[in-house]
Order: sequence, then structure tokens, then C-alpha cells
Amino acid sequence: MKVVYPICCGIDVHKSFLVGTIISTTDGVQPHYQKKRFSTYNHDLHRFCDWLHANNCLDVCMESTGKYWVPVFNILEERGIRTTIANPKWVKAVKGNKDDTKDSKWIGDLFRLGLVPGSFIPPKEIRILREFTRYRYKLVCMKSSEKNRFQNAFTVCNVALDSVVSDMFGKSASAITDYLISDEAFNPEHCVSLLQRSLKKKSDSVLESIEGYSITYEQKLRMRIVHSHLDYISKLIAKVDDAIHSMVEKHEGLISLLCTIPGIDRNCAITIISEIGTDMSQFGSSKRLCCWAGLTPGNNESAGKKKSVRITRAGVYLKPALVQAAHAAVKSKESSYYRLKYENISRRRGKKRAIIAIARMILTAIYSMMSAGEVWNPTDLMKVDMPESLKEKTISKAIKQATKFLQNQGLTVL
Repeated sequence: MKVVYPICCGIDVHKSFLVGTIISTTDGVQPHYQKKRFSTYNHDLHRFCDWLHANNCLDVCMESTGKYWVPVFNILEERGIRTTIANPKWVKAVKGNKDDTKDSKWIGDLFRLGLVPGSFIPPKEIRILREFTRYRYKLVCMKSSEKNRFQNAFTVCNVALDSVVSDMFGKSASAITDYLISDEAFNPEHCVSLLQRSLKKKSDSVLESIEGYSITYEQKLRMRIVHSHLDYISKLIAKVDDAIHSMVEKHEGLISLLCTIPGIDRNCAITIISEIGTDMSQFGSSKRLCCWAGLTPGNNESAGKKKSVRITRAGVYLKPALVQAAHAAVKSKESSYYRLKYENISRRRGKKRAIIAIARMILTAIYSMMSAGEVWNPTDLMKVDMPESLKEKTISKAIKQATKFLQNQGLTVL
């Protein structure tokens, strides 16, 4: 095999120490190894960088082991050393070479021959933005859990208010639930006075859903605690939003560009930018980006039989955002492009696969728009990364459909 990196270093990272092996290929093919151990404290990491510079080694490779690789990567990035972060599956493929005593040597040997593809690591500002958007996602999930917990607390106390109102956290429903968990005695007339707008017409149904309820003091106390925690989480989300908006001021033009896609709002656009960054050249093509995001069907065929076409588990934070955008896009009244695509695919493959297909189309559109800086245009997006043979087939099919349409309208096509 061809030696890609004549001088490189493989790093085996642990919580409190790392082991680095510098591999030098100078004369012939037989490499020379230098192995050394350092702690993961900052002063020792700088000493590790000095050791690399002294040996003229500017290319290193290490596994993405939990979060332990991040402090090492920060120092290496600061000292101008080109770092490749490898997925552990690429260095565990061959049995018998994966143990702590020879990890760094094995990683270096694979990296020296160019057998370890690097993972996508965005710039530092995007990584910081990603931390905020992912924390916001967790807070929103926590808020949803607390809402369900609060609503279930009333259900077990024989309050069926959620069967009458459409939103248990609307103005009228919130006023009634606050009144029920207060220390005041229940008064039907006062309860009816809390209803607003169209819910006043359902006053009898509201009273029937509450009549005969039984809430003890301890249950009320628990509901108040859950409600206070829900309010606290809402305030935290507002603080995180303020921080995010101040961080994305320089990307306002790109956010506005992404918001032209049906189904994508401001929060979704910020999440997408925080996950994939702003430089699409790091992915090379929209197909690689979709594969990285976990939106590409599996390719597992043997003896003419397709065993599985499941998508991968990648894109833990990006994929849910795109699926949510896809659900909104197929219901959009402004543009019917994705709705028609969804209907055609869902007839053949089912609704779930159709939504994943729409999510992939949206990500392909994002790649094209961020690469060219153009607004969303579905007629151009159909030809992104399309082979010439497939382009010709698509054009001929479109011509046949247009000809058939004109003939049905009673026009003669020459």
C-alpha cells in the first residue's frame, strides 16, 4: 500500500492520560516507532505538542472516545496540528489489534496508509453554537415530559378536563387547573367565570369533567412542584434562546435563506447550521451529507436479495429536526412541491419512508442552497448531483407529461 503520511502519530486517549506513537517512514517501507505517554492536563498536553513539533509531526489521528478527545483536540487545534478524529468502528475492524497496550500504534499504522476516514468536526464557533442548540433540545424534551406529567396527575385524580379542552395549557385550562390545585374550596360558578371565548359554550361539559374529582393535599403539592418546574424550564429556554440569537447574528442571511424552504422556521434553520456548519465543501456532495445525517437507505444485498434498507442511527439531533420540517413541509399551503412528492412516495412505500424521503430532499436542497447561495427553487433542486443519463431520462419524462397534458386540453403538439 502507498504511504500517505510519511510522518504521523496515532493517539490512544483515556480519561487521565494519552499514549502517542510517532511513526516515521524515511528509508524504504519499514517504519520507525516512537512511543510516549502524557497526562491529559493542559501543561502536559502542551508538552505533547512540543514533542510532536520536535519530531516534525503535524498529522495525528485519534478515536472519538466519549468526550475525552475534546480537550486534546482543543490544544492540538490551538497549536496548529492537523488532527483526524476517527470513528472507533474503523480501527476495530480487524480482530486482535484492539487493546490498550498497542492502540496508538495500530491507529497510527492505519492512518499512515490512509485507511482511516476522518469525522466531520466543525469550527469552534459552530461547536459552541451546537452545544447551545443541543441543550435547548434537551430542555424542550424535559418541558414536554413535565407537561405530560402534569396532565397525567389530573387524570389519576378523576379530572377529565383534557377530554373537553384542546390544550391543557391554554388560558382557560390553565386558569382552571391553577384553581383546582389551590387551597380554595371548589365553586362551580367561579370555575365557569374562568372560561374564555369559545370555551364558554362548553361550560356544562367542563363542569361534568371536573364533577366528583378527588385531589388530596399531597397530590396538590406534587402538582404545584411539577408546575413550578415547568415554569422554570420555560425561563431557561428563553435564556438559551437569547444566547443563541446573539451568537447567530453573523449568520442572519443564511438563516433567512434556509427559511425560504417550506417547513423550516428560524429555530430549525439555526439547528441545521449548528449541526452541519456553513462550509459544504467538507462533505463534497449532497449524497455524502445525507449519508452522514443518517437519511440514506442501507445497501445490504447478497445473492440478488436485499436484506435491509434501514437508515442508520446517525444524525441524532439533525435527523429529528429535518423530520419535523418534513412533516410541516407536506402540510404547507404556500407550496405543494413536497406534498405531491410525499403523496406519490407514500402510496408505494408507506408514510414513514415517505417522510424520511422528504427529509432527505430538504437536506439535499439545503446543501445546494448553501453551496450556491441561491433561494429555494424546486425545479433546480431536482438536478443536484444527478448523473447525465438520469438527467436525460428526467427531462424526457417531463416532456412526455407536458405533451400529454397539452393534448388533453385539446391542443396540437408538433
